Amino acid sequence: MDFARKVVKALEVPRTHDETTPSGLQFVSSDDLLPVPIEERTWTAFSYVAFWMITSGMIVLGMSWWQAWLVIWIGYGVMTPFIILLGRPGAVFHVTFPVVNRASFGIFGSLWCVFNRATMACIWYGVQSSIGGSCVLVMLRAIWPSVNDIPNSMPLSSGTNTRDFMCFFIFWVISLPLIWPPVHKIRHFFTFKTIITVIACIMFMIWCIVKAKGVGPIVKQPATIHGSELAWAMISGTAICISNMITLTTNAPDFGSRAKTPSAPIISQLWSIPVSYGLICLFGVIVSSSSQTIYGEVIWSPVDLLAKFLDDNPSSATRFGVWFIAFSFIIAQIGTNISANSVSAGCDLTALCPRFINIRRGGYISAIVGLVMCPWNLVSSSSRFASYMSAYSVFLSAIAGVMASEYWFVRKGHYNVDDLYVTRKGSWYWYYYGFNPRAYAAYVAGIAINVVGFAGDTGTPVPIAATHIFDLSFFTGFGTSSIVYYLLNRIFPVPGAASVFEEIDVSGYEERMTSCNEDTNSKDDCTEKDSSTV
Repeated sequence: MDFARKVVKALEVPRTHDETTPSGLQFVSSDDLLPVPIEERTWTAFSYVAFWMITSGMIVLGMSWWQAWLVIWIGYGVMTPFIILLGRPGAVFHVTFPVVNRASFGIFGSLWCVFNRATMACIWYGVQSSIGGSCVLVMLRAIWPSVNDIPNSMPLSSGTNTRDFMCFFIFWVISLPLIWPPVHKIRHFFTFKTIITVIACIMFMIWCIVKAKGVGPIVKQPATIHGSELAWAMISGTAICISNMITLTTNAPDFGSRAKTPSAPIISQLWSIPVSYGLICLFGVIVSSSSQTIYGEVIWSPVDLLAKFLDDNPSSATRFGVWFIAFSFIIAQIGTNISANSVSAGCDLTALCPRFINIRRGGYISAIVGLVMCPWNLVSSSSRFASYMSAYSVFLSAIAGVMASEYWFVRKGHYNVDDLYVTRKGSWYWYYYGFNPRAYAAYVAGIAINVVGFAGDTGTPVPIAATHIFDLSFFTGFGTSSIVYYLLNRIFPVPGAASVFEEIDVSGYEERMTSCNEDTNSKDDCTEKDSSTV
């Protein structure tokens, strides 16, 4: 038994607040779940710009290039305010998504929502790594062309081959060291990623225009659909953008918690999100359009087009250019995996098991899951992957609606940070044995309105109205859950419900910690006070 206890003790996450946290509360509290310390709030407005710096496939739906580009601006522009609204509690009170979620779903009720987010982050880590592996293949081919001819020794049932798996595994391995740095320091990597990726994209675009002696025919191609068909195609395209952003919307507090000031994420994200995605889309349209002139076919994937440059005995200059661009794409892909997946999974898994998992360990767990899930099988079927994405968008939009309604309309900015870490009857977020039935009723309502449309998305015949509702699944799910949650709280008020909006922590956690940091002589007194809150 002593040996077992020693093993468990060795596996526990080191805790600086060990002396102030009773063992019974190690299930709900850890260093990574507590409000971010002042010295780790290092993200400035520029950090959020670099954080955010798609695809041209909507042209396939029948839109012209400018209509597809407009959809990108609308889709990501519409989602930007939601990211800011949901990230606000993190920026003000410096807590991550799992803790913010406790305010609405309850101390224990939040675990289901957190599990949903953690699952999606882990799966997305694998998918993004699979895409990164294709970039590695192009980069290696630019150095050693014979890489493309590596014989396959893997069975057909594996869904991949030796060459592609090797490249996937290389990308997976080189990503691991970047999971190690704490969140408040990784912003420097995003700055590097922004600089090198912009240079590579501009270089690639100019290169394609020169090779094609122009921008190609797609930019002159008119739309092939009109009227209501065009309108719903644009709405569907907007929904694709929203699906791509829903994970980053729900976990906005994770990075907002590192903000140096509460205003740092607002203006910077308000313009950087739509602008960055809009420019990426324009780059994709021009590059894909030039491919039709160069090769006689439209190649929608920039990575596939880059690989084409290595065919037919390329010159040394061409190989170096391809190597640099592929290397830059790898950096961009690693940045995407960290920002959208490993940090999010780390924060979420920490909340599920804070005694043994911190953000760093959670990030490595997501990497392991991303490897063993064999993500190439998921992305090989676009319909299967699209259905998976649609399903999770429905779940996450309902969660987001409840969280937004709780912060902005029910308690109106009032927080009790101390009560986010206690399992005591009568505390603000205890509700009914740690679960908030109002939140779950609203959550189910937000999902229910999209169930029929989701069935249609999987191939089941459904009325066209249900399909159109599902095209707007984020808004219908978010709107329904937020309204239902607000009405239920009007009928059954919760502790701390406010009539006036004011962003304030009624427990005074921030002031108490600041006072303790400034006066080292009062450390024992601070410890005593902190213990009394738990």
